Amino acid sequence: MNVNKKEYVNWFRHSSPYINAHRGKVFVLMISGSAIRDANFDNIIHDVTLLNSLGVRLVIVFGCRPQIEERLHKQEITSAFHRAIRITDNTILSIVKEAVGALQIELAAKLSMGLANSPMHMAHINVVSGNYVTAKPKGIFNGIDYQHTGQVRKINGAAIKQHLDTSSIVLVAPLGYSPTGEVFNLPLEEVAIEAAQHLVADKLIILSSSEGVCDDSGNLLRELSLVEGRSFQEKLTPQDELYRTLHAACQAVNSGVKRCHIVSYKHDGALIEELFTRDGVGTLLGQDKYETIRVATIEDVGGILELIAPLEKDGILVKRSRELLESEITQFTVVERDGAIIACAALYPYDDNQSGELACVVTHPDYRKGKRAANLLMHIENQARNAKLQQLFVLTTQASHWFIEQGFTPTDLAQLPAQKQQIYNLQRNSKIFIKQL
Repeated sequence: MNVNKKEYVNWFRHSSPYINAHRGKVFVLMISGSAIRDANFDNIIHDVTLLNSLGVRLVIVFGCRPQIEERLHKQEITSAFHRAIRITDNTILSIVKEAVGALQIELAAKLSMGLANSPMHMAHINVVSGNYVTAKPKGIFNGIDYQHTGQVRKINGAAIKQHLDTSSIVLVAPLGYSPTGEVFNLPLEEVAIEAAQHLVADKLIILSSSEGVCDDSGNLLRELSLVEGRSFQEKLTPQDELYRTLHAACQAVNSGVKRCHIVSYKHDGALIEELFTRDGVGTLLGQDKYETIRVATIEDVGGILELIAPLEKDGILVKRSRELLESEITQFTVVERDGAIIACAALYPYDDNQSGELACVVTHPDYRKGKRAANLLMHIENQARNAKLQQLFVLTTQASHWFIEQGFTPTDLAQLPAQKQQIYNLQRNSKIFIKQL
């Protein structure tokens, strides 16, 4: 097996937790008209098909701003905007309906492809659409009548879910319908937010022209809290695409959507990389950051064993059996990142002199550049204080300098609890460090 095949097999194996996690979940994809026009869009369609085949329940909310503008330009019609929202008169509404209808047919056609030797061969996807969105007039603001521009009143989530239950992909257009038979032009972002909220979607995924949200130095931010997302949005104007993208993401998360992903529609495979790799390729926005420190549970045994196995093999850690780890699991604290255990540590209290042993401090190699180990140690120290322990000790063969940097001082075997002295392994010759709490 060549290197590329080995890398592929390794990636595929490591993607299985995400495949299991995403199966049966509802994802709303917000796809702009610009994304549909992009040269990479056929690859996006292939990736959407793959998600569907893996059991993800997909709702696609699509827009058509550039397609509308193109038609207006050809007919030499000028469209007015107020507060970055299009004013839709009778003539423009007719053009909007034409553009939406054409794109809806185009999307259904692309999702129906099944040519041999293509990624969609034998996919047999059922695509449905309908009058799921009830809307009302946006009304008059500052004396400006928006006419046929509307806002969402409700989404028929029950009808959409019935189609999702049959593994259909649901297309939702940026149009809404009123009980009086009127049609309203709706902002793409508002429809996507409302759809995600009414469906209690697990994710809203926004396909953007940018890779995600970048800091002032141009570095991509992999993860943002809701507060941070709003802070970045305030630096932009409503005319900016990223402003609208962040507004939609923040509104969705604030309304109860668990996570919102911003990924590039220009990046081939961005959807797959974002959803099936640990760090993704875009920006993830949630109520809180998705890396947490918590007490381990029995479900974490496999993740901890996988994390510590390389160090046990090299003799850096004493080998622990699954049975032993299961019996001691409540002593462990873990750092969990998007469902994966990326760091752990254990605290073993001793009663004789109110001390505790810090053990099995491990961080995944991909995450050692941050301050996770130090934060984990701080968490353990707080646990020890809450348990009325007065000191921590640790035995190490490799990490002496790091423990000294964290405030530990060298000591000797005589300073350890009697119980620990009796089981000290002379052959390992571990150095002993202690920290007063």
